[in-house]
Amino acid sequence: MKKIIITITVFSFILACKKSTKSSQNVVIIEEVIYPKPVLNTKSADYLYHFAFDCIDQEYPNKLGQVLGDASYLKEPSELHPAFYGCFDWHSSVHGHWALLNIMKEIPSFEGNDAILKKLQTTITKENILKEVAYFDDVHNKTFERTYGWAWLLKVAETLRDWNTVEANQMSQNLEPLVQLVELKYLEFLPKLPYPIRVGEHTNTAFGMSFALDYAKKYAPELAETIRLKAKEYYFNDKGCPISWEPSGFDFLSPCLQEASLMLKVLPEEEFIPWLDAFLPDFRSNPAAYLQVAQVTDRSDGKLAHLDGLNFSRAWCLYEIGIALKNDEMINLANKHFDYSYKKMDSGEYAGAHWLASFALYAILKSD
Repeated sequence: MKKIIITITVFSFILACKKSTKSSQNVVIIEEVIYPKPVLNTKSADYLYHFAFDCIDQEYPNKLGQVLGDASYLKEPSELHPAFYGCFDWHSSVHGHWALLNIMKEIPSFEGNDAILKKLQTTITKENILKEVAYFDDVHNKTFERTYGWAWLLKVAETLRDWNTVEANQMSQNLEPLVQLVELKYLEFLPKLPYPIRVGEHTNTAFGMSFALDYAKKYAPELAETIRLKAKEYYFNDKGCPISWEPSGFDFLSPCLQEASLMLKVLPEEEFIPWLDAFLPDFRSNPAAYLQVAQVTDRSDGKLAHLDGLNFSRAWCLYEIGIALKNDEMINLANKHFDYSYKKMDSGEYAGAHWLASFALYAILKSD
């Protein structure tokens, strides 16, 4: 009799679960939604490119972030930074250039390519880059854009070298003095930094090292080895990253996922998997239990708009790890994050429009 009662109870529960989620107040059913993977094609390129195209030569509003040595430092942004003066701040201009270069590189037939190239050939010139170098060499601004802007500058250099067209080669040669200076700055800074910076904004060490490593493992072996050694020094013994605490209100990077993304590039798979399981216990089996899509309440507020960037940067980290480990749950969670913010990018608010296209594009490129 007891077995019959148990059987009836289980059967009744199964029937209840098959009903609509509104049919029972006692059963919570989580229906898995499969989100589409983003694709870079002429349609998505047409949506994305205008964000960066419109702002790389838009000088104002502008946030300089400089240290004033004296009154002579008070100059127009385009005079201080003739290559990267648009898009509100220096680093956003740099990754706006990266976005435009990658659209041209990935879609050679894109109808906007001629206009993009014409505009970039007026910013990435030899003369402009030498003025940028002089600014970075200034005694009061030697740490300018450390290391977020540095990382994106190396991403631009990586794209130009990988592309290998006549136009890309010329821009690469023009950019080279600044690239060499940034490489040296990394080599000087990382050995002096005893502790990693684990925030969700620009100074996050894992982000800067991860992007720089992508460039360095192809084109700067000394820097690549320095980054690998420092990554292990900083992060190899980390355990139990508090991912449930994320995000902080102004994050555009996930401290936990950025660290995991870097270690994926540093460790072989047989070492990375046990490291990841200690760093983010149970995350591989159920990533959606730990991450909810970040909600943006006011896209006119530059800091709150960071959370759209967080959705994109989470997405690219989840793509990297999910694809490497063949984890469909991570990939679908990445798609979900991407989908939420991609649909809302064109809000008309410059607070996000001046930089989000590059984050969205980077996530798309990582989804393959």
